[in-house]
Amino acid sequence: MRVAITGGTGFVGRHLAERLDPADTVIVSRRTGVRIDDVDALAAAFAGCDVVAHCAGINRELGDQTFERVHVEGTRSVVEAARRAGVKRIVMVSFLRARPDCGSAYHETKWAAEELVRRSGIDHTILKAGMVFGPGDHLVNHVTRAVRTVPLFATVGFRERTVRPIPVDDAIDVLIAAIEGRISEQTVAVVGAEELTLGEAVRRIARVAGRRPIYFPAPVWSIRALAQLTEWTMVVPLVAKAQARMLDEGVSVPAPFAPEPPEDIRPSRPFSDERIRAALPDGRFGLDDLRIMKRWSGMRRR
Repeated sequence: MRVAITGGTGFVGRHLAERLDPADTVIVSRRTGVRIDDVDALAAAFAGCDVVAHCAGINRELGDQTFERVHVEGTRSVVEAARRAGVKRIVMVSFLRARPDCGSAYHETKWAAEELVRRSGIDHTILKAGMVFGPGDHLVNHVTRAVRTVPLFATVGFRERTVRPIPVDDAIDVLIAAIEGRISEQTVAVVGAEELTLGEAVRRIARVAGRRPIYFPAPVWSIRALAQLTEWTMVVPLVAKAQARMLDEGVSVPAPFAPEPPEDIRPSRPFSDERIRAALPDGRFGLDDLRIMKRWSGMRRR
């Protein structure tokens, strides 16, 4: 079976590629020179492929990389290119709480992308995934580097929200099952085996990282303001505005409802010290994480 992966150099896409046979895997991303909205280039890349694993997505807007362009127009192009190339199946990675008319461009464009796949006429599975963690993620990585940098950590709001973190290996198991056609439902919710409060998750990561920061609750508006500030100033934001919305809602229950995969396929590994330790990054946040420093370094090299 030949599989094309959009967003194949991103977090989920690259872990999926590592599990597939390189001889039968096509990586599609900006780094490989194929834009997600270039139908002709996508159709050429998909030629001879049986399945497209559509993993491309962004969690913040930067320049012309908007939610509308990447999630909606990009998915529209993927569907059209798959149709031209004779692809038999599309597996799309979406977000657990993607839905219409909720006031978040991230959630709404992810939902619009889901609808394009549903209406494509191509056999498909949509995976509404929750919070995936592992080496290079945005959960363990960012929390660890944050608590190594500052001995304070703000929790979101005054009412605890819950999360169900998914080990990336479990997420890829579900993706492969969908690629192989072993999930009969067209839309499924993918969540971790263990449900815990966001505060508990953060404390667990900090403990494994050997830190004991002072925790304090912060109003949601202040986290959104922090998200805007870090989107403006950091290469990879400490927290993006879309992520602030996710944390405010919690990431454990799908919206709208979607069933979980069959029991033998759904994630089963807990958010354990061992798996957190395997995802710990090196270092802390520093000047190199600031966008202005990156631009300055680029100017010096020229």
